Amino acid sequence: MENKDTYFVAVKAFILDEEGNILITKDRFGDWDMPGGRLREEDFNTPLEEVLARKIREELGESVTYELGSPAVFMRHERDEVMSDGSRQKRRIFAIGYGVKFKGGEIKLGASHAAYEWAPLGSFDPAARFTGGWLRGLQDFQAAYLKNISHADR
Repeated sequence: MENKDTYFVAVKAFILDEEGNILITKDRFGDWDMPGGRLREEDFNTPLEEVLARKIREELGESVTYELGSPAVFMRHERDEVMSDGSRQKRRIFAIGYGVKFKGGEIKLGASHAAYEWAPLGSFDPAARFTGGWLRGLQDFQAAYLKNISHADR
């Protein structure tokens, strides 16, 4: 029998404001990311959109309002994580990235994040801050955004 790989599953929010800026967050370990995260064991039967809504509340605060779009990108990301005993283990994550329109509210970061910023998606260089699957996902999202902008100008 062939070896099968094990992945965690995550949902991510690619949140855009009206000016075309994307919200990026910096976690407490210093890595840049998009809001969202891994599913918990009890999320098995929960719709992914509800999991993402919970993650947005936890990471950005209760007052943030938004319009959830469709899945926009699919990502595979690999990283080393520190375990409770101090050791490091490689984790692979499969993530579904949803397009999200920011409607308003005050962003209040949760305990897992240290900073956030709005980056201009049209001119932002994701490689300056992101790596691995998160980088490829953001580049794919950016390419689709720029393609839609250029079609809208015609």
